[in-house]
Amino acid sequence: MITTILSIIISLAALLLIFVVYIQNPKGGGLSSDFGSPTQLGGVKQTTEFIDKLTWGLAATIVVSAVIMTMQQPKPQAANKNTPQTQQAPAKGGQNAPQGGK
Repeated sequence: MITTILSIIISLAALLLIFVVYIQNPKGGGLSSDFGSPTQLGGVKQTTEFIDKLTWGLAATIVVSAVIMTMQQPKPQAANKNTPQTQQAPAKGGQNAPQGGK
């Protein structure tokens, strides 16, 4: 159950991260340039900071969810070192030998 929820969170965060990175423009354009002057609602600087924080937040969400999901996986059974795990060859003789079709 928890694995399913974490998988959904990782998928949604990854899709949102793709969208957020797509609206950023490394040359100063992108969504922040559409707001015009800094006196408008939010301003360019605050929009850029919000997108930057959202990018890091989504990346951190993916990392933390992946680590938690990994920790939830069942651990493999370790071999008991006190009892030897050797296989014995079948006994020679009449017990395991075929009966000759009788």
